[in-house]
Amino acid sequence: MATLLGQPAPDFTLKSNSGPDITLSSFRGAKNVLLIFYPLDFSPVCSIQLPEFSSQRDFFDDEATEIIGVNRDSIHTHKAWAKEYGISVPLLSDMTGSVARKFGVFNDAANMSKRATFLIDKSGKVVLEHIEAEAGDYTLHVGEMLDRLKQLNSQPA
Repeated sequence: MATLLGQPAPDFTLKSNSGPDITLSSFRGAKNVLLIFYPLDFSPVCSIQLPEFSSQRDFFDDEATEIIGVNRDSIHTHKAWAKEYGISVPLLSDMTGSVARKFGVFNDAANMSKRATFLIDKSGKVVLEHIEAEAGDYTLHVGEMLDRLKQLNSQPA
């Protein structure tokens, strides 16, 4: 897979569990975006990862960063999972896997996305790309991501 690092993030519009459709490019010029692809709602590792990021949403807001989760589950499943686990960040439904494919993180054999994190800066460029080696891995935690965001935001424009 070719890296997206340093490149403009592929644009997309997907349905959200939290309201209207979300278009990635709508954040350009205003916010960084932390785009988290994850395999399945209600799965063990995902049920740690997304709640962890969601619980620190205020810190990400302080760094002008929107957290967005993406996978192939339906909006109805996203709503149930968000309610049960207290997830307050938008969860987008990529039921065909087309967006995960644009980012090079769709696992065709398993018919789901890999666990991957992309940090997209305010200009729309991918400045961090982290793709987990194995399905059950979860190595890029909140603290490390916040440190990277603070470094990004402290750089001259």
